[in-house]
Amino acid sequence: MPTVDLAQSTRRELNGALHALQKQDEGSSWRVENPAGQHALACGLDAPVTVEIAGHAGYYCAGMNQQATVIVEGNTGVGVAENMMSGFVHVKGDASQSAGATAHGGLLVIEGNASARCGISMKGVDIVVKGSIGPMSAFMAQAGRLVVLGDAGDALGDSIYEARIYVRGAVKSLGADCVEKDMREEHRAELRELLDAAGIGADVGVDEFRRYGSARQLYNFHVDNAAAY
Repeated sequence: MPTVDLAQSTRRELNGALHALQKQDEGSSWRVENPAGQHALACGLDAPVTVEIAGHAGYYCAGMNQQATVIVEGNTGVGVAENMMSGFVHVKGDASQSAGATAHGGLLVIEGNASARCGISMKGVDIVVKGSIGPMSAFMAQAGRLVVLGDAGDALGDSIYEARIYVRGAVKSLGADCVEKDMREEHRAELRELLDAAGIGADVGVDEFRRYGSARQLYNFHVDNAAAY
């Protein structure tokens, strides 16, 4: 396994080496030591490889990820997996604001808590948070699924489009045009699939969750809703 020590090498050297990886490097694994909270680690990857970051990462870790698996053995700063297209990002600690922002695909798993605006403007990504999430999460979420095993803060799903939200704990408040919806069998099946993908066993049942989504009242402008826009 290639190991890059960021106490000896620069972030630019690390990302340059990772960007040089191609399809033929499929299955290779890299380890990053002494990350010391540096920003933009393992960004813009586009190869089916695994990168293990042995410590805390700063802003935009694993941003724009495609194909790669990025494992952070600590906490992450703002915008982890921002604009991810595919692949798997696994944060073993907590995540700061805007985790998974604008992401189009792939799976983001956060073992701890996520701060405000988790999943903001998500466009197809799946996000599983084993802890709780902060306020304004899934704001303007357009597509994808957000699963929260803990609680959700204020204004969950504000101005949401067609993303689906599953919350096991308490929701402090719902945002504009976000409502609780029925859990049908297809939702139970997709939730079980997401829990399994995140390594959450059958001891956590799908019937412990509630589903939230768009009331579809803000899709077209109406003067009576002007205060909600």
